[in-house]
Amino acid sequence: MEDVIIRPLKDSEKEILKEFLYEAIFVPEGEEPPEKNIINREELMVYLYAFGRGKADFALVAEIDEKIIGAVWTRIMNDYGHVDDETPSFAISLYKEYRSQGIGTRLMQEMLQILKDKGYQKASLAVQKANYAVRMYKKLGFQVFRESEEEYIMICDLTQI
Repeated sequence: MEDVIIRPLKDSEKEILKEFLYEAIFVPEGEEPPEKNIINREELMVYLYAFGRGKADFALVAEIDEKIIGAVWTRIMNDYGHVDDETPSFAISLYKEYRSQGIGTRLMQEMLQILKDKGYQKASLAVQKANYAVRMYKKLGFQVFRESEEEYIMICDLTQI
């Protein structure tokens, strides 16, 4: 496999988060993906609006041959994974052809370390129960905090990593 570089997102690259927000939408096997404009919905725009201005707005990208192939970003926002106003929520995605190769794990590990180094106590995320990424999150130390019929709200205790 080509060398994967994990690095901070540059200000000039913020628009690419729209692509990765779309890629992050879980589409169950056999279902049609939603229209691209779904990311303009208010409940999804919280992941992007004025990104970089919040104290917990951090973003990393995975790059191969100068092409961004994945991203992870955090912020304190009232999203699906919101647990309180001190806990950053995660968003992560990779282009399909780069999934299940350990790249997402590397992105998550580096971001968890950044959050810990910045003094955050925990981080959260929301994930559909059927999403294969649940296993990765559990391996990284995330535990189910709350659940609904379709999804888990998971928390990682950063003091334990």
